[in-house]
Amino acid sequence: MSLSAEIKVIRKKAFLSQAEFAKELNVVYSTVNRWENDKGRPNPAAMKAIKEFCDKNSISYVDLETAWITESIN
Repeated sequence: MSLSAEIKVIRKKAFLSQAEFAKELNVVYSTVNRWENDKGRPNPAAMKAIKEFCDKNSISYVDLETAWITESIN
């Protein structure tokens, strides 16, 4: 699955809107929107925040991490 799709899956597993997810990660809504629409990608600091969010909410982070690494290589 793509990076954008993995981010959306994590957000939906937490039953959050894009705005609520953005608030949890301390980013603005438009940032999450860009990530989910494949118009941008999380930087390392944002990936760390997403990982912490996943750990706190018992959501798997492995597929997102794999997609992020794979897409950064290509």
